[in-house]
Amino acid sequence: MSDARARTRSGLIALAAALATTGALLGGPGAAADDGQRARAQDVWVSPHGHDDAPGTAHRPVRTLDRARQLVRSRTAHLTADLTVHLGPGTFRLDHPLALDAADSGGNGHTVVWQGTGSTVLSGGARVTRWRPAPDHPGLWSAPAPQGLDNTRQLYVDGVRAERAAGALPVTLTRTDTGYTASADTLAHWRNPADLEFVYTGGTGVFNARTYGLGGWTEPRCPVAAVHGTEITMAQPCWDNSTKRAVFPDNPGRTVNMVGPGSLTEHAQPAYLENAFELLTQPGQWYLDRTERTVYYRPRPGEDLTDDGTDVEAPVLQQLVTAAGTAQAPVHDLAFRGLRFEYATWLTPSTPEGFSEIQAGYTLTGPNGYATEGLCGYAQGGSCPYGAWTKEPGNVSVQHGQRVEFSGDVFTHLGAAGLELGDGAQQSTVRDDVFTDISGNGVEVGGTDVTDPATAADITRDNLVTDNHLYALPVEFRGGVAVLNGYSRHDTISHNQIDHIPYTAISLGWGGWPDKIKHPATPNYSHDNEVSDNLIHDHMQVLDDGAGIYTQGLTGSSLADGEKVTGNVIHDQWGIGKAVYTDNGCTYETVAGNVMYGVSFADVASRHTDYRDALGNNDPTLISGNWWEEGTPDGDNKGLVTRDNHLLADPSDAPDDVVAAAGVEPGHRWVLDVRTAEPAVPAAPLRVGTFAADGAVYATWSPAYVDHGSPVESYRLTATGGGRSVTAEVSAEDFARTGYGVVPGLADGTAYTVTVTARNDRGRGAESVPAAPVTPTTGGGAQPAAITGVTGYASAGAVSLHWAVPESTGDTPVIGYTVTASDGRTIAVTGRDALDTQPARKAMFRVVDGLEPGTTYTFTVAAVTATGTGPVGTATVTTPAS
Repeated sequence: MSDARARTRSGLIALAAALATTGALLGGPGAAADDGQRARAQDVWVSPHGHDDAPGTAHRPVRTLDRARQLVRSRTAHLTADLTVHLGPGTFRLDHPLALDAADSGGNGHTVVWQGTGSTVLSGGARVTRWRPAPDHPGLWSAPAPQGLDNTRQLYVDGVRAERAAGALPVTLTRTDTGYTASADTLAHWRNPADLEFVYTGGTGVFNARTYGLGGWTEPRCPVAAVHGTEITMAQPCWDNSTKRAVFPDNPGRTVNMVGPGSLTEHAQPAYLENAFELLTQPGQWYLDRTERTVYYRPRPGEDLTDDGTDVEAPVLQQLVTAAGTAQAPVHDLAFRGLRFEYATWLTPSTPEGFSEIQAGYTLTGPNGYATEGLCGYAQGGSCPYGAWTKEPGNVSVQHGQRVEFSGDVFTHLGAAGLELGDGAQQSTVRDDVFTDISGNGVEVGGTDVTDPATAADITRDNLVTDNHLYALPVEFRGGVAVLNGYSRHDTISHNQIDHIPYTAISLGWGGWPDKIKHPATPNYSHDNEVSDNLIHDHMQVLDDGAGIYTQGLTGSSLADGEKVTGNVIHDQWGIGKAVYTDNGCTYETVAGNVMYGVSFADVASRHTDYRDALGNNDPTLISGNWWEEGTPDGDNKGLVTRDNHLLADPSDAPDDVVAAAGVEPGHRWVLDVRTAEPAVPAAPLRVGTFAADGAVYATWSPAYVDHGSPVESYRLTATGGGRSVTAEVSAEDFARTGYGVVPGLADGTAYTVTVTARNDRGRGAESVPAAPVTPTTGGGAQPAAITGVTGYASAGAVSLHWAVPESTGDTPVIGYTVTASDGRTIAVTGRDALDTQPARKAMFRVVDGLEPGTTYTFTVAAVTATGTGPVGTATVTTPAS
């Protein structure tokens, strides 16, 4: 083990010991931290250094989890107290999942506790050793694939995820029915072209970054099946599921699944390629040559693979723990405490199924998925219920589990969803856990199967997700979310901190899409769910059309039992979306007492017609008592009630008690200090878009939200063209303020590509995939259009100023706005929303504070481009008397 890895481990051991001393490691029944806890004869001890012929006592522990499970089964019939399986420190390397069922449950009112030390690792990985410099490839290293490693999608070096080899397309592609025709046969000459994966990143298309994917909230992936000359055949069924989604015959623009387009954008190229030896150009990238059974890696600065202490791990298993009950025989009364779940992968996206995303990590699968999956009642042969698509599996999974607890655990270095509490999850708890460095969703509760409520054992209900820290995830399937809750009753998601994520933080509900064709949402059994007192920030870092808290579909039968979103603090969103997004069919939602600021497009939205009858009302929704920048006045818009909200002129004006209560509670905040590896250089930025001006190139990009434990300090832009490269440095603070950077001193008439790297105190990370080339021209482009639709919603001392985004000005898009007030102030409006709202045609708003009560003000707004400032729009607003 390297010194860095050892320091991280020893720090966690010390933390676990401190928690055990204070009883903070969830001292429920059977926990090792209970005061006065004494070892019981029924308990089982396990150590990586034990022996399965031993009796499983404290002094003679067994070695494997399977043997421990056998001993537990022999002792559960007559429990008089909780039975604890004491898992010692160190790594348990699993060659198959720990599989539990109803027979492994607690009984007689007592729990079977699988108790770790905080440094107990359940690993599905294989260590990669015997590294040597790769011949004829300076800077590249190779090692034989360990036994059992036939495929994987992840590699970790001293606990830091390496980046799967990725890069830009070396050719131009033209779509065909079966794939593409390339402009040259370049890919056919690569080492293993059938290993290639095409990635289609969704987005709004800021600057010249084209919109890929199957909606701005998605990042689908399809493998290549074969390359012959210039003909590229894509893998099936991924290709059909991503390009032939069923559409309504009388409405060809509307897919029958009603979520996103029916096909990958016709003229779009993949955003980038992944998984090829030829793409191994950046430090920190890796590739597994399955034919040669060789792992290749290009070390980051300071990494020494000749050191036997360097820990390189390749995940092999796809699941670490499965607790699988049935409706008739649920698994129950289990607890997993103080454990680290690490190094599991998920291989379905590497098969011809690929990853044909719909939303929130759900995909279409099977050879007829595009025509039938989840299309009940709307397509011939459609499977039921409507909207029941394929969910990501959990690397740790519970199906039909009652009173199952995960507490004081760490879920990290995982390749699917971290933890899945599937259909029939009841009275289960996810508390005081850390979720990070996970490829897909963090926590999944329930699903999309509308079970007959009479089948009580299948209903998801009464689950608690609280006091967890979820951050820097998903890192591979970026359309996923931190906490996903499907159909359920009485579930509570509360006091979590969720930060630095590529898309939505918390997503609830399902089945609301039929309102797009004026049908009511899919009936379901959900009611009385609560999302309260969470702290969410730095979300929507890559994708668009999401939220801090996203919800849709029927949430109950009235406002009394509908979903409650209360007391959350949500701020500093990057992409286009909302703080709280009430999407299709969202009915009986209450959004109250939240603090929301620094959000693109809207704080709470949106309005939807209630199609359960023909009255033309809106879905009943109550938005009250929030502190927000949106400033929408009180009103009752056909059932969409807005009242008693407060205009937030400055974040410091938010009520102290709401801010203090949001996020992880005192006594549990140690989860905010847990890290799973020593700090390292940041990941490469994503979605670089550019446009050219006179003698300069402007660039924007998605932040390096995976900073590997050390905040990003700056970004470097490198513009390459005409035989030279020009760089510019942008501080992270300036980038957050403006949303872009500029490379000046370029030659007009020369085409340039731009890459971006991120730097923290550990050094500079890998280069991004380059943006498409752009060419600076003398004069720089057209002047911006005039601003229209300026209006303001005022409080006694501030106004929320709103305006319509002007038409695109071609090759010089809007980069900001200038607001002037009649009191003599001029305010520069910049930020990512100033860039994103133009191609998305969304409105802008900003709060202007420092106003006098009972005073009339005139405001003007003008758009700013690299070429100049356009004509103004004007509004006159009178502040109310205090």
